[in-house]
Amino acid sequence: MHSTQRESLILEAVAATGFVTYRALEALLEASPATIRRDLTRLEEEGLIVRVHGGAKAPQDQKEERESGLSGTPFAQSILQNLPAKQAIGRAAAALCLPGEGIMIDGGTTTLQMCPHLAGLDCQVLTNSLHIVDALLPQEGTRVLLPSGTVFREQNIVLAPAGEESMPRFHAPKLFMGAAAIGPQGVMQQDIILVAAERSFIKRAETLILLIDSSKFVSISGSIVCDLSEVDVVITDKGVDRQALEMLEDAGIEVVVA
Repeated sequence: MHSTQRESLILEAVAATGFVTYRALEALLEASPATIRRDLTRLEEEGLIVRVHGGAKAPQDQKEERESGLSGTPFAQSILQNLPAKQAIGRAAAALCLPGEGIMIDGGTTTLQMCPHLAGLDCQVLTNSLHIVDALLPQEGTRVLLPSGTVFREQNIVLAPAGEESMPRFHAPKLFMGAAAIGPQGVMQQDIILVAAERSFIKRAETLILLIDSSKFVSISGSIVCDLSEVDVVITDKGVDRQALEMLEDAGIEVVVA
């Protein structure tokens, strides 16, 4: 298992309750104690965890964020940013869907732009976003599924702690997912709670399709959701630069410029 994958699993485990033991990490990661210590040291140096006797815990600021809401830009503000690009990306993403297909759509302001273009396809959609549910309900032939969990009001998204099975028994050929940033390290989100939810979606999909506007290539920081090797397709806008395209192509990712 690659170090970035181990670190993502550690962050998921910490996000569940705010603390995880060394014993639990050894069982989860199937790695040596020395390897786990090195992973924890890196995460602590980045300010993502605090090492304590017997395990690791979330930093105080992350604990407060978990209690009050998710970190990152509020949905109402984010939806207005780069809107024309997001609309073009959403249209291109919906064009990849087949009539009657089962798909998964992760919550986000870019993935939301797919919804108007799914009308008439009679798809079955698993999503954790109440905004997406609201957009799809008027479509008579579209069936919608939701996981269980807590509703985070600012983002109107349903999330459950890592390790808690909240998803319906559902498998889909395509997962459409957004991100806070993308870089050589992988796909990133600003809140570690989102990492657990998105990893749960990824496990249920055959193809991961990332919907990101060109601004997401500029800021490359956050909790890693997955390596670039796990991404199959990236849909972005015409503002993407050559360096970003080369990074994706070198990773073997198909790129669609909307």
